[in-house]
Amino acid sequence: MKDKKTFKPCDLIIFGALGDLSRRKLLISLYRLENANLIEPDTHIIGVDRHTHTSAEFVEIAHKSLQEFLNDKLDDTVWKRFSARLSYLKIDLTQMAEYQQLHTVLDTENRVTVNYFAVAPFLFSNICQGLAQSGVLTEESRMVMEKPIGHDLKSSQVINDEVAKVFSEKQVFRIDHYLGKETVLNLLALRFANSIFTTNWNHNTIDHIQITVGEDIGIEGRWEYFDKTGQLRDMLQNHLLQILTFIAMEPPVNLEAKSIHAEKIKVLEALRPITLANVDEKTVRGQYTAGYMKGKAVPGYLEEDGANTESTTESFVALRVDIDNWRWAGVPFYLRTGKRVTSKRTEIVIYFKQLPHNIFKDSFRELPPNKLIIHLQPNEGVEVEILNKIPGIDEHIKIQKTKLDLSFSEAFKKSRIFGGYEKLVLEAMRGNPTLFLSREEIEQAWTWVDSIQDAWRHSGDDPKSYPAGTWGPVASIALIARDGRAWEE
Repeated sequence: MKDKKTFKPCDLIIFGALGDLSRRKLLISLYRLENANLIEPDTHIIGVDRHTHTSAEFVEIAHKSLQEFLNDKLDDTVWKRFSARLSYLKIDLTQMAEYQQLHTVLDTENRVTVNYFAVAPFLFSNICQGLAQSGVLTEESRMVMEKPIGHDLKSSQVINDEVAKVFSEKQVFRIDHYLGKETVLNLLALRFANSIFTTNWNHNTIDHIQITVGEDIGIEGRWEYFDKTGQLRDMLQNHLLQILTFIAMEPPVNLEAKSIHAEKIKVLEALRPITLANVDEKTVRGQYTAGYMKGKAVPGYLEEDGANTESTTESFVALRVDIDNWRWAGVPFYLRTGKRVTSKRTEIVIYFKQLPHNIFKDSFRELPPNKLIIHLQPNEGVEVEILNKIPGIDEHIKIQKTKLDLSFSEAFKKSRIFGGYEKLVLEAMRGNPTLFLSREEIEQAWTWVDSIQDAWRHSGDDPKSYPAGTWGPVASIALIARDGRAWEE
């Protein structure tokens, strides 16, 4: 039997170890990887923050975080093994001299240093300078950074330029946690390993594609941050565009990062610009008002804690996106994402073209299209909607819609289904850049989104209101209805 592939152990430094991202996501993900025996035995996890704590106190903080945010019950044996990896350093990230402390915990000869920047982007430059001046970096060292990487192209370039002074592009791992989701990764297998889809994945057979990322939550105490960002930049610029590139990309030469990044960039370059000339017909933005979620009254966006009642920031966006290349000519992509919508839902719906002639008029005046539905959350899986004969011995053949359902949790009961963060943290520790974003991808996406933002700014129109608990403004229904289509509900 072939031995399991081993990877070089890491010193994983979490800058901002006491923050929400670390406590709610990173520590949980690392514990789950520990539970699955996927972390190399000699890997160390070093928490860094500005507050005074001992390593023992950090271990206790980690324990409380797991008790609060881990859905599963803590396993004492796994926790003992995991907690033995943890240590803590108090470092003020703005004070360069304090980074010298890292020499006491790092072993650059035997372990790869992975620097996870779980802090606000304005601190990235400080951390890069501190690491460089302390002399702890090697050619093997890596850095992992989270979105938002800027709020437009210019600010994104400033951040990337600061990082590039210390880390080469191959050392930089930019995370979008949607790229770690099983169903997003399965798009590669679905498209390029199955001839039934590979040969039917173009304008000849596909009518249109819908991508929905709905959130039933509101701002959740993030009003000041979100109001400076908005739904277009917070969700669409990264998550939805990344999903779109996986759906629309050409077959890569192989599964190496360079090949996949190259094909995704081609898609982003082919996006038809949305400008002041066409922004009204291609986009809808909304802002939620008071309403009801699951029977409970909830406040509107302008009534949330800390709100500025004059704000015109959008909490909902719907777009018609066109890709100007041979494969997708004439096939619109409809994207929508919003907060305080009816339900938490992330899905892709691919509508195939209707057949030109119908011999089953007893069942349908017009044959409904076949659909491929890919659920990313809450229940990961794939459905194919087809038309099937209703069993019976009647004189006429009657048909109905039937779904072929592949639920990941049901189909792969013996396989552990990981979340996006577990997969990406593991790949960062292993040094595999395939599921991370290149600088060129980020900047190409910002170029396209900046044009929309600029058009909105010059149009002078305010976001259209929609009651919390609905699927956005009525205008978003009109956006797709103008083309004779309707949102998947």
